Amino acid sequence: MPENPAPAAGPAAGFARDYAEVSGIRAFEPERIGQVLRARRRRERVLPADGRLMVVAADHPARGANGVGDRPMAMASRTELLDRLRVALADPGVDGLLGSADIVEDLALLGALEGKVVFGSMNRGGLQGASFELDDRFTGYDAQAVADANLDGGKLLTRIALDDAGTLPTLTASAEAVSELAARRLIAMVEPFWSRWVDGRVVHDLSADGVVKSVNVAQALGRTTAYTWLKLPVVDDMERVMEATTLPTVLLGGDPSTSPEETFATWRKALSLPSVRGLTVGRTLLYPPDDDVAGAVRTAASLVH
Repeated sequence: MPENPAPAAGPAAGFARDYAEVSGIRAFEPERIGQVLRARRRRERVLPADGRLMVVAADHPARGANGVGDRPMAMASRTELLDRLRVALADPGVDGLLGSADIVEDLALLGALEGKVVFGSMNRGGLQGASFELDDRFTGYDAQAVADANLDGGKLLTRIALDDAGTLPTLTASAEAVSELAARRLIAMVEPFWSRWVDGRVVHDLSADGVVKSVNVAQALGRTTAYTWLKLPVVDDMERVMEATTLPTVLLGGDPSTSPEETFATWRKALSLPSVRGLTVGRTLLYPPDDDVAGAVRTAASLVH
């Protein structure tokens, strides 16, 4: 890993110089977190001139999902994760971050979010492997907190399982979050999956039919869909999936299961489809097999922009 980038220049005073100072601010000056977030330099528009968005995702640990490939605790070290995120965010082709509040605040204190688009992760209650995994309650940001933190929108994981009663409260809470974000003119990035229980594990239907069904449910949530975006997996017959919606859509990376070359080729093809506005990718770029974060991010950003 390269050395940590220096804090980005920006109008907010008092960026932390290192992780020890981040910890000190949290202990002795917690009010500075809100001050830095409110002073954060935002873009005038979420989408840049080319209409495409490259976002790095880092909300997995908040759901107990620390694994990457065959490394079950790859994301366990917070400082290593922040190192990798700072390298990714330093690439001019990366437009922003999707993260839980703890990660967003750490990176804001380090000056890494100046001029970036930031989405706050909202429902992290469906812990990986839990018996209540599909009752995915909103334990992170709510709409008012997204607004108060000077963010650009919120992200909702919305897994739909006909064999689990936890789906209904998740759908109800997701619909309310979409409505409350829209009332504040903030983006609701909905990440739906058509899911079921198989041998005690949650399994997603990644067929085109399964993804289309999840899209149909997700895009109807809320009192208005004016500010709703979708975050979808790349699957076979992606053309048919994208025919199911007119909403702006970003593609997710997931836990990598193919070689980087195969993954990038799949993304390149999907990015050519109407309504696809970019990528929101985490583990694939932050923990590539060769640990060259800068190289993986550079390649992905070149596909988007």
